Amino acid sequence: MATTGERATITDVAREAGVSRATVSRVMNGRDTVDPVLAERVQQAASQLDYRPSSIARSLSLGRTQTVAVLIPELDNPMFQRVLQGFTDACGTQGYRVLVANTGDDAEREMATAVEARHRCDALLMVAPRASDEALVELLPQLQPAVVLGRQPSSEIDVPSLAIDYAAGVEDAVDHLVGLGHRRLLYVAGPPVSSSNRHRLEGLERARGRHTGLTIDTLPGGAHLEDGHGVARRVADHGATGVVVYNDLMAFGLLAGLAELGVRVPDELSVVGFDDIALAQYAHPALTTLAVPHVELGERAWTRLAALLSRDDEPRAKPYRPSLVVRHSTTAPRT
Repeated sequence: MATTGERATITDVAREAGVSRATVSRVMNGRDTVDPVLAERVQQAASQLDYRPSSIARSLSLGRTQTVAVLIPELDNPMFQRVLQGFTDACGTQGYRVLVANTGDDAEREMATAVEARHRCDALLMVAPRASDEALVELLPQLQPAVVLGRQPSSEIDVPSLAIDYAAGVEDAVDHLVGLGHRRLLYVAGPPVSSSNRHRLEGLERARGRHTGLTIDTLPGGAHLEDGHGVARRVADHGATGVVVYNDLMAFGLLAGLAELGVRVPDELSVVGFDDIALAQYAHPALTTLAVPHVELGERAWTRLAALLSRDDEPRAKPYRPSLVVRHSTTAPRT
């Protein structure tokens, strides 16, 4: 028996159960190669001694760290926080811990962090990676098991991916504004390194081709509150009657900047965001936006990683199509 006040060891459990340390290890690691009678004896001994296996020893025994790495470009973005929430909750149900790295918009730093994180963890999730397709094609096969979330599937990137159809979402936003009667629109763009921004631009081009007499101009923006606030004057002076913004955070900043300039939304200018983060419905006015199931995406990302860890094949998923949520920041243009 372990001395009073001391933590029980695997040796104590083995002695109490009358088995070898190796048998205790196999039982504690959930392996089914131990006779059920012996396994029950080990479990009873462990319970009596209040034995808790060492996570380090268990990792060495299994050849795994029971940790997965998540790389996120903007940890302060509520969208990514929701993805992380879904992912970590799902991991926790299977005894995995999550190591999170905030990589920013620096693609080189992102890839270097991916390599280091994968060496420390059993698997890797890259959320909305900023690296080029060429860089991902070269590196990702070396980092398996890995999943990419928020990037369009590519036949050249042979890793599981969960993509969002940003182009279709932006097209829906344009269709909504055109349906209200708008014919001169403005897109406040995201970071140039963002692949999702490039896909949004593709959606705008498709929408432009479908609507005769529609004008859509593009204004450089960013991804943060201050970026939206900083372009408010240029948006107000542009002459567009409707604005599609790269994401909700920038849309919030834009709404605040327009209010300071005395521009009434939606009476003088309609605004559409993207992501439908939790605060979107509480903006003033409540923001019309494209909703993405971020928590569900996080949960789904873990499902795909878990399948890879157990060497199960899973078919490539179709891109998630955002759904338009109409609130009070859009209306028909003034005559």
